Amino acid sequence: MHEADPIYEHSLAPSDAADADTAPSLSTHMLRRLLYLAFAVLAVMLLVLLPPYISVNRYQRRIATSIGDSLGRPVHLDKVSLNLLPLPGFTLENFVVEEDPAFGSEPVIRANSVRATLRLSSLWSRRVEFSTISFTDPSVNLVHSSSGKWNLESILLHAAHISAAPTAQRQAGPAPRFPYIEATGARLNLKLDREKSPISLTEADFALWLPDPQQWHLRLSAHPLRTNTDVTDTGILELEGTLSRAPSLGQVPINLRGTWHNAPLGGVSRFLLGRDAGLRGEMTLTANAQGTVSNSQIQTRLRLTDARRADFVPAQPMNIDLQCLGEASGDFHAFDDLRCSWPPAGSPNPFNDAPILAVTGSVPDLLNPKSANLQIGTPGLPAATLLDWLRVASARVPANIAAAGALTGNLSYEPAPGSLPWKGDLLVTNASLINPQAGATSLVIGDVALHSTVQASTKAAPGKYRKPAPAISDGFQLVPVSLALGGKDPATLEGHLNAAGCTFHLTGMASTARLIALATALPQLGDGLAEILPTNRATGPYRIDLTATRPWGQPQTWTDTSPHLPAPRPHR
Repeated sequence: MHEADPIYEHSLAPSDAADADTAPSLSTHMLRRLLYLAFAVLAVMLLVLLPPYISVNRYQRRIATSIGDSLGRPVHLDKVSLNLLPLPGFTLENFVVEEDPAFGSEPVIRANSVRATLRLSSLWSRRVEFSTISFTDPSVNLVHSSSGKWNLESILLHAAHISAAPTAQRQAGPAPRFPYIEATGARLNLKLDREKSPISLTEADFALWLPDPQQWHLRLSAHPLRTNTDVTDTGILELEGTLSRAPSLGQVPINLRGTWHNAPLGGVSRFLLGRDAGLRGEMTLTANAQGTVSNSQIQTRLRLTDARRADFVPAQPMNIDLQCLGEASGDFHAFDDLRCSWPPAGSPNPFNDAPILAVTGSVPDLLNPKSANLQIGTPGLPAATLLDWLRVASARVPANIAAAGALTGNLSYEPAPGSLPWKGDLLVTNASLINPQAGATSLVIGDVALHSTVQASTKAAPGKYRKPAPAISDGFQLVPVSLALGGKDPATLEGHLNAAGCTFHLTGMASTARLIALATALPQLGDGLAEILPTNRATGPYRIDLTATRPWGQPQTWTDTSPHLPAPRPHR
């Protein structure tokens, strides 16, 4: 046999040894990776395929009882399913929370599907905790009884007596962590006693969590809806704030902020009144409430942009910015110490920082608007602004009419049977009304005053000393106004307004041209005036004695009671 070449052995021996050591090492590494991959694939397959074959319905009654105990109301489920992806949890089908019998028999909450996600840490502990509870398309009934109670009051108070840790707490503690409760596509129905109201909130997204052991945080976004109309665009209603624990609902501390925005006035009026009030424009309403449910300080701000009537588009629509402060009491059933200003204090104001309008008063019962007691005042509203408002209200006011003067006065709202609910005094000082068609001379001379009139009742009270019954408001009297209608002496206009309608009496010397100019400048006053002007006289001036009568909601009628010249006798 031939001996091995030492050089050959020396060059190959180390390489062979390295290959021998490397081959087993690589095989073990690859085997581990493949083994991990196989376990991962198997785990995923089990997570996907195994849950349908695992029955958790035997825990259905236990789960329903546990949720019912936390709400203080009986809870029913049709089926419980186990989910392992993306996080372990349960799906509850046909979830129903029963109503308190005092508020009716219809369930307070009904949802086709509810998903409850487990906290991962609870898988290694005896106590099961849910991180989130998600409702899909639930229906919630909010019931308000005639006694002023809400059906959710007992649920809220029951939850207030259950100890819970904050939702975001990372580590488990002695008290269970409050879950993050959310709902999408919810519908909130309002019921008055056992009768369902047409007002509801749809497409609502709701969230509730516990940022602090003593405080809940809630968030709501929804679309207002009225079921007895076909209104579709009513804007978006948003509510956010906090509720704290308390022994009774009235003592619950609140800090709430609400906004109703992107709301067309046509849709808003149909939602609130059930009919289209004939208004167009856009509304934004914000409100804050801080205090307790039974007594809180409120601040609201109403903005109307491009407000106008629906039947025409004025040259300058109206913009309104009204702020109100006050105190809500009786679980928001009454509002006291109301103080409103237009525009709000501190906002840009072309009227020397004085409000255009100031409103004060109270509303003892929100469900009974006639219980309100309101006062409206203005320190000096330009007459030109009043004319602009009249152009927004009516398309018949010519654009070239000019007005001057300042309106001051106060009105109070005090409803009384058979009379106008408003009374007070209004005064336009240094009034001027110019129609260029009749020249540059003002049609109005001096001041224009409107005073409420009071008619004493003739019915006496029984007894030895008979006293007349308290006086009631009978309407408003237009103090005689001097008008430059073409005569040597001014003509006079006076009138009266009451609950039935209005009447005006125009006397003095006038020319046809100036009368037509007055009727054109004030179309509501001039309706039907041209039809009764004499045609057998010269253009004037001549003496007039005219009376206008207009029942509210009906056409105005003018009557000529002035003396007429005898008609010329025909020649024989």
